Amino acid sequence: METRIKDLRVDRDLTQQQVADAIGVTQRKYSYLETGTQQWPDELLVCLAAFYHTSVDYLLRLTDEERPYPRRKK
Repeated sequence: METRIKDLRVDRDLTQQQVADAIGVTQRKYSYLETGTQQWPDELLVCLAAFYHTSVDYLLRLTDEERPYPRRKK
């Protein structure tokens, strides 16, 4: 998982600090998460998926489909 998350960041020419700011954590915390030193809390995975316009399943390598799922109509 960490490699896919890092690849998404690097492919978009973003720094760890930029992504950390976007999801509301410190750069140090983000580094621990990205390298697998700490596990991703569910709420941060959701924030990261929204930031990258993808699905949590894609981040977790449960699918290779990068596009997010369509939202349900209310």
